[in-house]
Amino acid sequence: MNAPNALMQHGRPWVEHYPPGMPTEVDASQYPSLVELFEEAVRRFNARPAYCFMDRQLSFQAVDAAARHFAAWLQSLGLVRGARVAVMLPNLPQYPVVLFGILRAGYTVVNVNPLYTPRELEYQLKDSGAEAIVILENFAHTLEQVIGATKLRHVAVASVGDLLGLVQRAVVNTVVRHVKKAVPRWKLPGHVRFNQTLVQGARLPFNRVRVTPDDIAFLQYTGGTTGISKGAVLTHANMIANVLQAEAWYEPALRRVPVGEQVVKLGALPLYHIFALNTVCLLGLRVGAQIVLIPNARDFGSLLGTLRRHPVHVFPAVNTLFNALMDHPEFGRVDWTRLKLSVGGGMAVQSAVAARWLEKTGCAIVEGYGLSETSPVVCANPTTSTAWNGSIGMPMPGTDISIRNDDGNPVPVGTPGELCVKGPQVMRGYWNRPEETRKAFTPDGYLLTGDIATLDERGYVKIVDRKKDMILVSGFNVYPNEVEDVLAGCPGVKEVAAVGIPDEHSGEAVRVYVVARDENLDEHALRAWAKENLTGYKRPKEIVFRSELPKTSVGKILRRALRDGTAE
Repeated sequence: MNAPNALMQHGRPWVEHYPPGMPTEVDASQYPSLVELFEEAVRRFNARPAYCFMDRQLSFQAVDAAARHFAAWLQSLGLVRGARVAVMLPNLPQYPVVLFGILRAGYTVVNVNPLYTPRELEYQLKDSGAEAIVILENFAHTLEQVIGATKLRHVAVASVGDLLGLVQRAVVNTVVRHVKKAVPRWKLPGHVRFNQTLVQGARLPFNRVRVTPDDIAFLQYTGGTTGISKGAVLTHANMIANVLQAEAWYEPALRRVPVGEQVVKLGALPLYHIFALNTVCLLGLRVGAQIVLIPNARDFGSLLGTLRRHPVHVFPAVNTLFNALMDHPEFGRVDWTRLKLSVGGGMAVQSAVAARWLEKTGCAIVEGYGLSETSPVVCANPTTSTAWNGSIGMPMPGTDISIRNDDGNPVPVGTPGELCVKGPQVMRGYWNRPEETRKAFTPDGYLLTGDIATLDERGYVKIVDRKKDMILVSGFNVYPNEVEDVLAGCPGVKEVAAVGIPDEHSGEAVRVYVVARDENLDEHALRAWAKENLTGYKRPKEIVFRSELPKTSVGKILRRALRDGTAE
């Protein structure tokens, strides 16, 4: 090791414990943008299947052609460079077509949770300034209620079966609409059907845009301690860096896939979530993987049936999904011998779940950690691991971390402090929120994660607590202020406080403490209000009525006292 490199590694004890051959840095400059990464994948893997949906495969070449047509259609709308385009789709083959079409056309992707309520959707569309949206017809009724309050001028509506064969498309759409009755009535004047955008785009010229590393690829919305949802500004350079970091990290496991066999990855986690977006969708491009798309991961029987027909090498999931699948009677009928890598993220993996998974599949869960603000991966355990160890592993190549006290000073090895991160994958800041951006970083440029962690001598990081009041439900962030703000609007509510409680299925769940303004307020009314205004994972699992809530001397509600049971 030469002197400059030795000096560089001085503050990175973990690199001495990297698996053999692991690079200590990645070169994100090899791709000017995600467009080049996508187009290289198309050239390299052309006729190879890129996606599998309802047993029908879509090749890299087919995704390329459809994305080009969609990009041409978008450009014909007259949107200016960098315009925001919202995507409100579950895991369907339309998602990558739309994603790469937006990026190729020189625009920015705004991922939207399809299960958002009208209130949540309106806020995100207004905050991002999105001018166009692609939405599945199942959720079009939600958009109908708020579109007049947004800047949206163009709406493309997709159906589940759009990219299936003619007969299968008709059957699937009929079942979804008329048998399952999963498409509520909706009306969006001037909308265009998704397949029609491809037909129109095929007749239009596509103008290649020079996309740069500093251009914004995604506005990835996350919450905040204030309860205000913020768009993390993720550039093409941010995302490319994290794709290359993840590729280097996963490479030892991918080497175990037999030579000549295409890597197959499970796409059960929602692609609009940053974890799956990067480690499934974008990394899948880089390694030429086939992604088996699962639009509804909660339909465990259907998911396991798909896995019986399409065994996978890579299984990214959250703790709750690992656990639920093992409890299903069909789990034992799946052939797990091809499985080479099980990746746990989004929430803490429980030791009992990890032990059972290893016993049943023979493949240890490799746990990692990340944030929307970091594209997302910060740390992960080596993919050569043979057992779960309770840590989140070591920082990615080229990533620096610092464990700091409340004064912003580094703490000794083994001492808890706030985990701070610096690296090429860290966001530029929050969209149109300079003050929030300033508060998110230390003076020397580290992102404050809000998580309390320890660092050992080998460079392994362990999360021991959360500094913020944020609640983590099945890998999704729930911010108490948002829940409280919504429930405070329910007639009859005087005060409300939301906290997280342990839950064996979702890791954590929401419990609210409510002080009623009058005796007519009951749990039923609160739950109905929450259902109307909050998506499922944000709704309270438990509602506790109190005569008063604990407060500080200045009147601030003490959530920690409620959470710890010391409120009395």
